[in-house]
Amino acid sequence: MRPKKTRWVKCEPGERCFKPVCKPLNRLTCVCLTLDEFEAIRLADLEELKQIDAAKKLKISRPTFSRIISSAHSKIADGLVNIKAIRIGGGCCKIGGRSKK
Repeated sequence: MRPKKTRWVKCEPGERCFKPVCKPLNRLTCVCLTLDEFEAIRLADLEELKQIDAAKKLKISRPTFSRIISSAHSKIADGLVNIKAIRIGGGCCKIGGRSKK
């Protein structure tokens, strides 16, 4: 198996966990969103970039970006539909500074 290429994210989200109010965290199952999945969601859904442009920012190919965003959407849907906590962290990422335009 090939090693994963390092992905570049704009900023680390810090320790983030989103959970339903209805249950305490220790009674919930967690879905883990990696930093590259978090960044893919930010670029595609919040900044509304096309996949090719978002892939360039992460320094990966467009097909790889497509797999990452699909995985992120599935995990978020699982968390929302099945009442799970969504934790963000991990992945093969490096934090990049502000990019010049």
